[in-house]
Amino acid sequence: MTSLAEIADIVIGVDTHVDTHTAAIVDTTTGAVLDEMTIATTPPGYQDLLTWADDHCPARAWAIEGTGSHGAGLTRALTSAGEVVVELDRPQRAARRHGAKSDPLDAIRAAREALTRPVLGTPRAGGQRQALSVLLAARRSAVDAATVAQRQLFSLIVAAPETLRATFRGVTGPERVKRAAVLRAHRGDDVETATTRQVLRTLARRVQALTTEVDTLEKQITVLVKAWRADLLDLLGVGPIVAATVLCAWSHPGRIHSEAAFAMLAGIAPIPANSGRVTTRYRLNRYGDHQLNRAIHTIVLARQRYDEATKTYTARRTAEGKTPREIRRCLKRYIIRDLYRTLESGPTTP
Repeated sequence: MTSLAEIADIVIGVDTHVDTHTAAIVDTTTGAVLDEMTIATTPPGYQDLLTWADDHCPARAWAIEGTGSHGAGLTRALTSAGEVVVELDRPQRAARRHGAKSDPLDAIRAAREALTRPVLGTPRAGGQRQALSVLLAARRSAVDAATVAQRQLFSLIVAAPETLRATFRGVTGPERVKRAAVLRAHRGDDVETATTRQVLRTLARRVQALTTEVDTLEKQITVLVKAWRADLLDLLGVGPIVAATVLCAWSHPGRIHSEAAFAMLAGIAPIPANSGRVTTRYRLNRYGDHQLNRAIHTIVLARQRYDEATKTYTARRTAEGKTPREIRRCLKRYIIRDLYRTLESGPTTP
């Protein structure tokens, strides 16, 4: 999307919260604030906001913070009504003028910031993309919880009384969980041993339940990915979870305006840090979508292990003096370019 001043007479900035949204109308020509309004985050509140906007100007655009979180409901309502919606990130505290903070000020800032941006982003799509996002979030939390439970299980086994510890000596991984899950109370156990035995069984069964949950969620993710963009699964190193992560970040054709923007979103594009006579210095980009960056990293590792062309490239760059980390960064840039071209040229059914 191009500059808002070219397509709208007013921009309505919205500062979103759980229970209320505050909107401010800003003139695209002068930047003056024309009106402000606060509504409840309910369908009647969204309709009141649209009616209020109709009283000012039909040639308008909306700049909303948090279109995928607090502003999701409003974004869906505006999109369904055919409104032009621009996605904005929430500002850092230092970016706020003199540290001033209020809902109307943030709404005005959102509108004016949207006016100054040469390239504007649209909100992520709903439908299958949002379904994948929900499933990925649930799977991620289940994986994290299972990891924590396994670590606790190992720590308790290490510190357990010898009668229990001997049961797990020389056993690792899934077998340790399997043995702990079938522990039974012994009549001769003291209070420490009996309690530890019970907790080990509880943790092991928690791990098993979470592992089953992860498998179920992954199957659902696979079904959605195959129905939407099965072509991604044909790429080396791209499995259902990686494909779903990439699709959630990309969303729909045209949202990411270039492969360079996609690389910036993934935190892969290097940041220039030139000064004076130094003109070839770059900083590592630590911003962007960390989940997308992790997905690209997974593809790199898979290709370095199984793809002959990538192995040859790695060997050549190593001979040139590049470190393994620098080589992976180069490969990430190649991969994000190929993914972007595949996404933009392939099937587009949302």
